[in-house]
Formats: sequence, structure tokens, C-alpha cells
Amino acid sequence: MLRRTMRLLATFVMLLSGITVGTLATAGTAHADGCYTWSRSLSQGATGADVTELQIRLGGYPGYGAVLAVDGSFGPATTAALKRFQSAYGLTSDGVAGTGTYNQLYALQDDDCTPVHFSYSELNDCNTTWSGGAVTAATAKSNALRTMWKLEALRHALGDQPITVTSGFRSQTCNAAVGGASDSRHLYGDAADLGAGPHSLCTLAQQARNHGFRGILGPGYPGHNDHTHLDHRAAQYWSAPTCGI
Repeated sequence: MLRRTMRLLATFVMLLSGITVGTLATAGTAHADGCYTWSRSLSQGATGADVTELQIRLGGYPGYGAVLAVDGSFGPATTAALKRFQSAYGLTSDGVAGTGTYNQLYALQDDDCTPVHFSYSELNDCNTTWSGGAVTAATAKSNALRTMWKLEALRHALGDQPITVTSGFRSQTCNAAVGGASDSRHLYGDAADLGAGPHSLCTLAQQARNHGFRGILGPGYPGHNDHTHLDHRAAQYWSAPTCGI
């Protein structure tokens, strides 16, 4: 918590300093981040690894029913997602990733690249190696990171109140132990089960439709009356009859 507070304070000081001297810093001088530092402004037409990093963090802003591709190509969908992100955080909604956008992203991420309100341990209560699932350990962990950024967007949209993750990645052994389906998305690391808290399970399921989840299962769907399940399956499937989904 102290590290996050210091990071937010540092970001505020940098922004205030920029306003005071009346100059606009370039993307390369905005901040040196422990996770990833962008060195150039990005806009539609750009390509590269820095675009990929941006897309991962914008994954929760694709719009209703959409999913943002993480392909390193800054196209119209990335522009639209960036504008939604900028608007959500009170930034100039111009679809250009520059100093203001990057400073907000730096404030939202920890040094391991996870968003500040979620962690790898929350998305994996099975084992620490991320092995034994339906994909390689590296892929499962990468999928979990993308899921966390979508959850961060969901959390912000719901007023920045806590969201409780009750289950994330599972190995085949862990999945069998809890009676999970043999083709469960938990085996891929891209699924998260959410418990009720400040928000009802239906509120979570309904809002999740805006944040890049192809799979949404909630109250009214067999076996899901006590949690809302979100995942990134190949084709959209939403079912939470009690919630009108």
C-alpha cells in the first residue's frame, strides 16, 4: 500500500510540475516505471511491442460485447478503447497515448505489471508455478495478467470498490479436486470467479459485458448461483438468467 501511495504522489508531483513550468513533457521523459516505460506517443497506425503493452492494459475498455485484440497494431478498435480509458479517468479523450495516459497507467500498475488492485496470487490459489493446466505455465500466467487488467476496468466502472476473486487458474489436479468441468477455462488461466461483496453477483455479470469477457456465467446458470464466472473463451457465451442475461 505504501508503494502505491508513493507512486500516486510521484505522479501527481510530476503532473503539477509540468503545469507549473508551462511545458509538455514527451512520453520518454514522463516517468521511469518499474514494470514498463513507454518511450514514444502512440496513435492509430503505430505498431510494435509498445502497442501490445498498451493493448493489454486497455483490454477492459473494448465496448459492449467486444474484445480488444492484443496484436501490436494500433487500429480503430485500440483508438476507441483508449478514448474510453481516457474518459474513464478524466483525461483528454483524443485517442493518443502520451504523457497523461502513460502517467495514469503507471499509477495503476505495480512493478510486476499487475494492476494495483489485483495480484497473481489472487488469480492462482492452486500452485505457484502456473503449471499443470491446459496451456504452458507462461501462457497461463500471461492470460491471468490480461484478465486482471479487465477486472481493473470493471472495478473502476463500479466505483472503485473491492472485487473478490474466489477462483482463478487451476491445474488439472486442482480443477478435478473442486469438481470443475474437464474443459474449464480455469485450466487456461483466463477465467476468474467473483464473489458477492459491495456489488451483487448480477451487477458484476451485467457490467462485465462492457469489459472484454467472452464468457459470463452467473446466477440462474447451473452451479453459478454463488458466484459470477468470467472468462475469455473463443466465442461469446453469456448466461445469467436471474440477472436478465
